[in-house]
Amino acid sequence: MPPTSDPALRRDVVFSDLRDPSTILGGLILTHGVTNEGFYRMVSIVLISKSDIFIQTENGNRLLRDSQPLLRGHYLIISDSEIQVNSELFLHRTISLGSGNQAYSFRDTVRQRDRRCVITKIENPDAEFGEWWGYKAAHVFPLAHESYCIAHNFDRWITIRPAIGGSINSVQNGILLMAHLHDRFNSYAFSIDPDDNYKIICFRQDQLGIAGTFLDRRLLDDSQRPPDELFRWHFRQAVLANMRGAGEPVFEHDFPPGSDIMGDIISGPKPAERMESELFMRLGSGTS
Repeated sequence: MPPTSDPALRRDVVFSDLRDPSTILGGLILTHGVTNEGFYRMVSIVLISKSDIFIQTENGNRLLRDSQPLLRGHYLIISDSEIQVNSELFLHRTISLGSGNQAYSFRDTVRQRDRRCVITKIENPDAEFGEWWGYKAAHVFPLAHESYCIAHNFDRWITIRPAIGGSINSVQNGILLMAHLHDRFNSYAFSIDPDDNYKIICFRQDQLGIAGTFLDRRLLDDSQRPPDELFRWHFRQAVLANMRGAGEPVFEHDFPPGSDIMGDIISGPKPAERMESELFMRLGSGTS
């Protein structure tokens, strides 16, 4: 099924090369907490140049790299060298649920460590009774791309190996979220910026009041927490997904009973890539 909307149409910040201002290289939906400094760092993920990049407004004023909130507008990128759009691979992920002992082990260890949503800080009052309705353990690096994780040595940052399953199912690759935030985290609608005091950056409209807040301090003080490198990888993927070019397509995940799921996937965006992820999740084990 094709995406229901085009995120690029909702952007209130766009950017172009000063030498070709009519060609939009990317943009974002501006939410609370995005600063000028943060915008510089995100643009530097999307764009590549051999020289330093500077940003100015349409009226020619240089944008300072400071903590002031970014304003809506069309920004122009300045560099002495050629500016290119980063072609780094973006890994789509699925929200499908799997099964198996490693899925339960991952879920249970993340629950035991966090005991509350690390974004909203809402405690689970029923944790002592083993009831976890409304809470889900999310993988920071997607389970569906375990082979990519291993091939590119991303698992070198994992120091706590799980009792069951590969390192991608380590407690260090998981965080506990409210169920509705789990889906948005998997879809890169928001991410955690470890280089800005673990600020929550939303790339979609924020109805939940999490934009500009910070990751749970209790989690950060835990020796079993995810390493910064994994948070940084997820944040980088979120920037590429939402800010590069027109942005990545948004997949439909709510399929009514009796619907032709495979048919919808095949007729939608990037069917081969999504089919591979869905097949892995249905035949593999774990929750994305």
